[in-house]
Amino acid sequence: MAPSNAAAGTTAVADLLDTDSMLNPEELELRSTVRRFGEQRLRPFVAEWFESGSVPVRELATEFGKLGLLGMHLEGYGCGGSSATAYGVACQELEAVDSGLRSMVSVQGSLAMFAIHAHGSEEQREQWLPRMATGEVIGCFGLTEPDFGSNPSGMRTTARRDGSDWILNGSKMWITNGSVADVAIVWARSEDGILGFVVPTDTPGFVGREMKHKLSLRASNTSELHLDDVRLPAEAQLPNARGLSGPLACLSEARFGIVFGSVGAARDCLEATLDYVGTREVFDKTLASYQITQTKIADMAVELSKAQLLALHLGRLKDAGRISPEQVSVGKLNNVREALEIARQCRTLLGANGITLEYPVLRHANNLESVLTYEGTSEVHQMVIAQALTGVSAFR
Repeated sequence: MAPSNAAAGTTAVADLLDTDSMLNPEELELRSTVRRFGEQRLRPFVAEWFESGSVPVRELATEFGKLGLLGMHLEGYGCGGSSATAYGVACQELEAVDSGLRSMVSVQGSLAMFAIHAHGSEEQREQWLPRMATGEVIGCFGLTEPDFGSNPSGMRTTARRDGSDWILNGSKMWITNGSVADVAIVWARSEDGILGFVVPTDTPGFVGREMKHKLSLRASNTSELHLDDVRLPAEAQLPNARGLSGPLACLSEARFGIVFGSVGAARDCLEATLDYVGTREVFDKTLASYQITQTKIADMAVELSKAQLLALHLGRLKDAGRISPEQVSVGKLNNVREALEIARQCRTLLGANGITLEYPVLRHANNLESVLTYEGTSEVHQMVIAQALTGVSAFR
């Protein structure tokens, strides 16, 4: 959308390369619906949620469910079965409000629900997915550990057999919605390799504790998980997941949402900045009148447009069933990196006003510092891309 006070004849940020023409009517309608929800239900409160470091997860999950956003790209079991591009468009509009809110939807649909949908039994799918799609049941995804983020193969959480049961011990860290979740997807090391488990959070020995004192993703619940002799029946295991390919497939789904979502955060920063420089007067003329301002605006708009084109191209590849992990890495690496640079640059144009919650830019910049490193750091994605090009792995 164009800035509210844009002069006649100006071009909106999103219209610079007419990328709207690349969306079909259903995708445009979905975008309008999610954008309207974001403006009316989320944006009026997001600064308060960010400042207080709390967000009404359960209430919002129900509302996201009513909109059909939870697991929207999955087929059956109460899920919407939308295209990947439509899911990306929804992520973009949510992250235009706040990365933490997009994370809530991504973790529910692309990590927890996708794990059950792709790797679970029919009984697990029927038991959990319909209620997760409505937001009645909230899920989390336990992979990252205190000492093992980029290297999940080193995880210390264990699963051992005890008769027909499994006993899980260990801890997970930086888990979105972990302390409010009803069910956790937990990955653990066993004699059979890395396995996944569907863990109801009321199981004895399972504890989720919210992490405080964050400077980023404050409008999001982030938690530690502790598992102390958590006993699970055999049917809690995800039967179709063996080794790291299981959780990595889930991460690729979540990274795809970030490719689009980060563009939304950058767009929001640039739109707010265009509105500001058009009215802010410095030395008796608007800040927008200065060449140095215009060069910054032009460069940011070009990078934003390129990121949007990349996201849409990857969306179409995914819809055609032809996307590869290294292509997702290209999108995540480029778009988050450029979105963060745009947020930082916008902050300089807003001056001291840029550090307040009256404007979204530093909130977005702080959030993007986390988005830059979760679901694979920039360095991890660089190595994924380089391995595809050279045939040589630099991970070990």
